Amino acid sequence: MKFSSYPYSRPDIEQLKADFKTLLNNFNASTTAAMQLDAMKAINNLRSQFDTMYQICSIRHSIDTRDDFYSAEQDFFDENTPSVEALASEYYQALIASPFRAAIEAHFGKQLFRIAEMQLRAFKPEIIEDLIVENKLSTEYQELIANASIPFDGEEKTLAEMTPYLRSTDRSVRERAANSRWQFFSDNEEALNRIFDELVKTRHRIAQKLGFQNFVPVGYLRMMRSDYNANMVADFREQVHQQIVPIAVALKQKQAKRLGLPALKFYDEPLSFKSGNATPKGTPEWIIANGKKMYAELSPETADFFNFMLENELMDLVAKKGKAGGGYCTYISGLKSPFIFSNFNGTSADIDVLTHEIGHAFQVYMSREFETSEYYWPTSDGAEIHSMSMEYFAYPWMDNFFNGEADKYRFSHLVDSLLFLPYGVAVDEFQHGIYENPQWTPAERKQFWSSIEKKYQPYKDFDGNKFLTQGGFWQTQAHIYQSPFYYIDYTLAQICAFQFWLKARQDKNAAFSDYVKLCKAGGSKSFLELVDYAGLRSPFQKETVSEIVHEINHYLSQVDDLQLN
Repeated sequence: MKFSSYPYSRPDIEQLKADFKTLLNNFNASTTAAMQLDAMKAINNLRSQFDTMYQICSIRHSIDTRDDFYSAEQDFFDENTPSVEALASEYYQALIASPFRAAIEAHFGKQLFRIAEMQLRAFKPEIIEDLIVENKLSTEYQELIANASIPFDGEEKTLAEMTPYLRSTDRSVRERAANSRWQFFSDNEEALNRIFDELVKTRHRIAQKLGFQNFVPVGYLRMMRSDYNANMVADFREQVHQQIVPIAVALKQKQAKRLGLPALKFYDEPLSFKSGNATPKGTPEWIIANGKKMYAELSPETADFFNFMLENELMDLVAKKGKAGGGYCTYISGLKSPFIFSNFNGTSADIDVLTHEIGHAFQVYMSREFETSEYYWPTSDGAEIHSMSMEYFAYPWMDNFFNGEADKYRFSHLVDSLLFLPYGVAVDEFQHGIYENPQWTPAERKQFWSSIEKKYQPYKDFDGNKFLTQGGFWQTQAHIYQSPFYYIDYTLAQICAFQFWLKARQDKNAAFSDYVKLCKAGGSKSFLELVDYAGLRSPFQKETVSEIVHEINHYLSQVDDLQLN
């Protein structure tokens, strides 16, 4: 069935609550482990019915945020999802208290109970109204960004549509495009500050109602981090600061040399080569056709998966007016369908989507037969290993997309992956500071961002742009508004994905076999258990960052980047 034909109807919340209570009573009244396992199956089916409607609504709303019907439905879910979370909390309480816990644990493994315990610590009925407020503020930010209209060269552009101009070989175009883009954020600074200020205060209130001093531990619980803590993350950030920031500075100096500039301004950074960045040499349809060929050749598993995505039209890829920004992959459990959303804009980012989001989608496709929804996805730190690693497994096929510019693409992609790490940990350090100091004003938050930016990205030169100079860059990062404490997951996963790239250079088949094995494990293990299961080194392990980054940097140093110009 094609996505456009997937049926949607608003869930009846009162009926859902009644049905859930009946099934939960059945679970509690069970006299054997087998009976409880059957009751769990029925509960999970009911949860899946609600989540399926939620996902269909969310996807269609993000495809066109101006659609009145799905805007209203999104409002409905913003208001009612917290009540459904309350039902899940009751289920988790019953699960943990089960007299047959040992048998259930033997069936599902320990991770289900870890998830249940963390979810319980992050929820009380007293926070439902606050969760509704948080949801609505998050949607308000999404709609503000989605409906950005930027005057440029006599036309109105979305944020995604500005990307090609930001990468222009004409420096004056890059400068005008960058300043126009940031002017949108400056013009909407008051709304952006208000939304975030209310989010911080709401999340702090949630934390206090849950018995925590601030939101930081709640953020960790929401991200379901069971085997590492804030101190370990702080140590990891320091590793990145010590080991990678100097390399990042050197890479930016090399970029300036390639561009023939004495130094980079902020509007120069998106351009990697004087001759222009590598771009895909065809239409979105041509990209998809080449994607089909790539995944057919990569493995039988990826071939079956990609054909499923195409046959059911489970990708919406091209940028258009009213469409939400960014890209994502989600899962429609009732129909066992991954879905990929993006904003193709004619740049290499289109290919990044075809590999990154496909990595997510392939993983959930491989783990869709798990009996419990908690295992469809790993925690996000684990999930990002799949997406980032697929970017590297796709390297041999880049010639099909970029023709004679494939080496350009691979070099830039690897450099950008390395450069991302300092930015990623900067976002994390920022969020720790923000939620440890909820009383800060918008100006104080921006001052704090500026100090972190200088620490992790000392090469930044904003050329007098007032909004950026005053510490506004972070307001373009949707995760900070919508998914607090998510961003460090990308950096942890990046260290793991680099390892898959290094392994694939030695034995491509063995590396991909380990990758498929990891995908099939879904969310049945914690992050560090998944890392070990895939034969990877923990990012927290001493010397992991320095040794892996040394290998990556050594490889990059062997490339004559001036020849790629």
